[in-house]
Amino acid sequence: MVSFNVPYNPDGWGPPEAPVSLESHHLRHAPYAPFSKADKLGRIADWTRNPFPSRPSGRGGADASVFDLAFGDDSLGAADDDSSFRLVDGRPAPRHPRFGPRWRFQQQRQLPQRKDEEVEARRREAEKERQRRDRLYNQNRAGAGQRREAAAFRSSVDIQPEWAMLDQIPFSSFSKLSYAVGEPEDIVACGAVEFYDRSYDRVNPKSDRKLERFKNRTFFKVTTTDDPVIRRLANEDKATVFATDTILAALMCSPRSVYSWDIVVQRVGNKLFFDKRDGSQLDLLSVNETSQEPLPEAKEDINSAYSLSVEAAYVNQNFSQQVLVRDGNRIAFEEPNPFASESEEPASVAYRYRRWKLDENISLVARCEVHGTMVDTKGGRSLLTINALNEFDPKYSGVDWRQKLETQRGAVLATELKNNANKLARWTAQALLSGADIMKLGYVSRAHPRDHFNHVILSVQGYKPREFAMQINLNTSNMWGIVKSIVDLCLKLNEGKYVLVKDPSKPQVRLYEVPADAFENDYVEEPLPEEEQVQPPTEEESNAASAAVAASRDAEEKDADV
Repeated sequence: MVSFNVPYNPDGWGPPEAPVSLESHHLRHAPYAPFSKADKLGRIADWTRNPFPSRPSGRGGADASVFDLAFGDDSLGAADDDSSFRLVDGRPAPRHPRFGPRWRFQQQRQLPQRKDEEVEARRREAEKERQRRDRLYNQNRAGAGQRREAAAFRSSVDIQPEWAMLDQIPFSSFSKLSYAVGEPEDIVACGAVEFYDRSYDRVNPKSDRKLERFKNRTFFKVTTTDDPVIRRLANEDKATVFATDTILAALMCSPRSVYSWDIVVQRVGNKLFFDKRDGSQLDLLSVNETSQEPLPEAKEDINSAYSLSVEAAYVNQNFSQQVLVRDGNRIAFEEPNPFASESEEPASVAYRYRRWKLDENISLVARCEVHGTMVDTKGGRSLLTINALNEFDPKYSGVDWRQKLETQRGAVLATELKNNANKLARWTAQALLSGADIMKLGYVSRAHPRDHFNHVILSVQGYKPREFAMQINLNTSNMWGIVKSIVDLCLKLNEGKYVLVKDPSKPQVRLYEVPADAFENDYVEEPLPEEEQVQPPTEEESNAASAAVAASRDAEEKDADV
């Protein structure tokens, strides 16, 4: 055994002051390996090795030393010393699991396999659901005619061979425009409005109200040049450009439009008039214009684009009158309704003729509509615009208003913003142009998906136009930039008649020069009276159809499970 004596220092810590000589026999039994001064020194001790092996390895055997210091074959008795050395406690140090008991580690090794199985199961379920939706889609589309593109991408006006195309403007150039205008000036106000019935703010799907019909009230859709007030203002040289809020809103929101539309432009002297044709698409309200779900093309189908537009126009007119208090108390403006005769009862609407100054030489006058008024919290009067969104079949939108309006109202509005982005943007633009304080949006649904005559009011919401414009990302500077660019383009034209047409298949608008007598003898296809239209199904037919749909759905679910 190698041993030597350590010198004792009686005066304190450390080695003694007097040097202590080591005798030759002190290191007599120390192992020694010859080395050269050119050799590099290795490690003296290996502290990275595991001093507590869990089990004896085959290489060292059961008697392998824990320290396993190899000294070579010429070591002096090193093997005997190691074999005689014993630890007091040779058990391995206990392992402390980091994330819980040992059984968790056993489960962790099985997690990747289980995760793969769960992912595969979800993938199979998603594939089954996709196949089921495809079957339902094909069944709904069977016999409905061609796809939506053929119906939607059709020009709103027939382009004649003698028309000369002067310019085409892509919508991508509209998005870069910006122009700031000042506050408008009110010139004339005509008509009378009724007060809003606040009880409709408490309507919900559980306490809905049936939509009434107002056949005794007259609604006017008069174009710009047929307006006697605008003719008077033009003769008085009050402005350079004349239009209506409907036409201006169509121009302002044109980048969001999908369906084709057209606006007639007349240059008379130094004046510019923006008109619409009789029976123009601007008089109707598009439904699901920006939706990806196709609509039937056949006009006789109650869910076709044309039928839904006519239905939405009727629903919007009746809703705007039903939510008002019809007690004869009206707020009259300076002049009476310029379009109603003495024997007619006009609808509750007021026309505000407002003037905007586009630059030093150009002013614009527009006829703007408001539909009602209400007393605010401060005792003043607020002007309202009233419009209605209509639900025709939850299968097309994917959101059932009767189930989601109370709990997920934001999801319903988000779906409508996706499917009817252009229509909501136009309504917002009209509310901003008219200077309305509040815009009321109603949610009106069919009493039955196959009954397009009877409707119910499910909810009514109010929004401030400027806040709602920010919510739907409608930039007022960009809106006026579009109008200013179109006005500047048309003021450079010669006197005559022109037409702006939204291209049916491309996001662009085209400017045509047309003869002076164009659109004067157009054949207008008026919608059939309600008595001559296809009647809704009877109660027995509705029950039989519902039972057939339920049976087909059960059969599809069984096929999907198989």
